[in-house]
Amino acid sequence: MTDVITSAANPRIKRIKGLDLKKHRNESGQFLAEGVKIVLDALERGWKPAALVYAHDSAEDPLIAKAIQLARAQDAELLPVSDGALKKLSHRDNPQSLLGVFYQRWAGVEAIKMLKGLWVGLDRVRDPGNLGTIIRTVDAVGAKGVVLIGDCTDPYAQEAVRAAMGSTFAVKLARATEDEFMTWADLWDGQIVGTHLKATQDYRAIDWQDQCLILMGNEQAGLTPRLGTSCHDLVKIPMRGGADSLNLAVSTGIVLYQAGNALAGA
Repeated sequence: MTDVITSAANPRIKRIKGLDLKKHRNESGQFLAEGVKIVLDALERGWKPAALVYAHDSAEDPLIAKAIQLARAQDAELLPVSDGALKKLSHRDNPQSLLGVFYQRWAGVEAIKMLKGLWVGLDRVRDPGNLGTIIRTVDAVGAKGVVLIGDCTDPYAQEAVRAAMGSTFAVKLARATEDEFMTWADLWDGQIVGTHLKATQDYRAIDWQDQCLILMGNEQAGLTPRLGTSCHDLVKIPMRGGADSLNLAVSTGIVLYQAGNALAGA
């Protein structure tokens, strides 16, 4: 029986708490996910856990017991903790009784060249809540994944993982510099559709192809002019009210569902 960790100053708890910082996530290649359903889904999808943290008095719960069994089979560190130690790690007002430390997964530039199906490309997305919501929407639509271009926020930050509601474990994540993306775009035989405020074409009017990447710009500045040249089609979402723009996650969702429905024959 593993001893219950009661102190938030315990070195293992401090190490996991350090994953709040991008520096430590980059150094370790790990990130934290919180919640019984999210953690169990990740384990059942084959994601490798480094550690499993659970409320010591919840180990008999069937779902948590299952998570412990799956994590033990992969030689993960099992850490029963007190409520106080759990609160130290949690980002919720009412802490979940299960947290998992997982190894990040990234598709490299070479993998990006092999992209098939429907994808989203994000240029310098800054807000982790936006990014997590987009990842969740990509999953809901049935698209393949997200390509992060340039200096983007971290999809493995707690806020992004929380907003994704488990979809972090369901879609592929790739990253590229702008130069790498432009080189890839020149060689890719699929369709690239970018949204742009100065576009004249309605997003509902184009002929969506089976192999497609929807390219979305930064929250404030939109697409860089250079990335705009990589697009085969530039489209806009008509604004009928007083607002002249939409939240990035909302606009991505609108275009994604249009593309997804068109490709599904809806």
